[in-house]
Amino acid sequence: MTDLLKNSLTRRNVLQAAAVGAAGISPALRSVVYAAGSDAPEKKEVKIGFIPLTDCASVVMASVLGLDVKHGVKFVLSKEASWAGVRDKLVNGELDFAHVLYGLVYGVHLGLSGPKKDMAVLMTLNHNGQAITLSKKLADKGAVDGAGLAKLMQSDKREYTFAQTFPTGTHAMWLYYWLASYGINPMKDAKVITVPPPQMVANMRVGNMDGFCVGEPWNHRAIMDGIGVTATTTQDIWKDHPEKVLGTTADFVKKYPNTARAVTAAIIEAGQWIDASLQNKLKMAETVADKSYVNTGVDAINQRILGRYQNGMGKTWDDANHMKFYNDGAVTFPYLSDGMWFMTQHKRWGLLKDHPDYLGVAKQINQIAIYKQAATAAKAPVPKSDMRSHKLIDGVAWDGKDPKKYADGFKIKA
Repeated sequence: MTDLLKNSLTRRNVLQAAAVGAAGISPALRSVVYAAGSDAPEKKEVKIGFIPLTDCASVVMASVLGLDVKHGVKFVLSKEASWAGVRDKLVNGELDFAHVLYGLVYGVHLGLSGPKKDMAVLMTLNHNGQAITLSKKLADKGAVDGAGLAKLMQSDKREYTFAQTFPTGTHAMWLYYWLASYGINPMKDAKVITVPPPQMVANMRVGNMDGFCVGEPWNHRAIMDGIGVTATTTQDIWKDHPEKVLGTTADFVKKYPNTARAVTAAIIEAGQWIDASLQNKLKMAETVADKSYVNTGVDAINQRILGRYQNGMGKTWDDANHMKFYNDGAVTFPYLSDGMWFMTQHKRWGLLKDHPDYLGVAKQINQIAIYKQAATAAKAPVPKSDMRSHKLIDGVAWDGKDPKKYADGFKIKA
């Protein structure tokens, strides 16, 4: 190796070069970087929390398939009881990383719903695959979808209770958006409670709520147990919406950037593996159904991850927009516009009193540079833009260009 090359390969230069990702770092330089050993994870063993939900699958499979060890780090998986518990353990350092709600990470960073701490999103773990379940009692009265629910709430006046899983989280935002799109103000026309995902079905069984929004397999479980019906899927609210993320603290990323990259790369590869074939999806369902992970029958998981849906009232359909873990890299990239969207909804529903610096906060939290390094290691493509655009269930488009106008533009808000 020449003196010139030695001198140019300072740690900073290496990290800057790696941050360029697949687009800019030459194979020759990359081989020198790896040979120098400067990309080795600083921490060889990491504790990763997860909640018993189907969408923890890429984290679990990265460990089960040995993809963590392939990238030089060992996952110690920790099954958690509630999102509040995940939040607290991330903040106090009991967990290094977590399978976590997108909006929870942003809420902690902004000081909403608990302690304030600078946070980081390393990648998106999945798109789609959540649902809103209404009780069988409501369905028997005609409330089988949003329009039916709105009609029933007008004619049969009483207090209606709906559950979500965490105040700033994804399920709260899907529930509120869906209700509002049918003219129901979740802050004024209903009571909203917080219930951990694995407890949803039991709480509905004893009549504690009229409906809930949660991840699978708990919506399908409610149908199997005969106590609920699927009123809508979240992909019908927002096709290819972001859902869970790989979250950690900003301090962890600063202290252990190589570890963060290695963990991200391993989970990207696990997502690639899951989405690669029908056989892999079924193997994943069989694995995560185990009592160590989701603790349910494999039949509660394996239909909806293939896009085979039923609503509990005789209707069945195949949904091409079922839960995805990779989808050619579209899932895993931590788009800035995705993070910004959650802040617009936090503002809409009064969780944020003032408009934040939407783009600035998203750039602080979403670790685009580390993701690009991990994508290079996992041989995953990176999209051309850090932003993406969508049209949601109410026909309103979101592209991240004017978040203040977007947040203030809703007729129904807090």
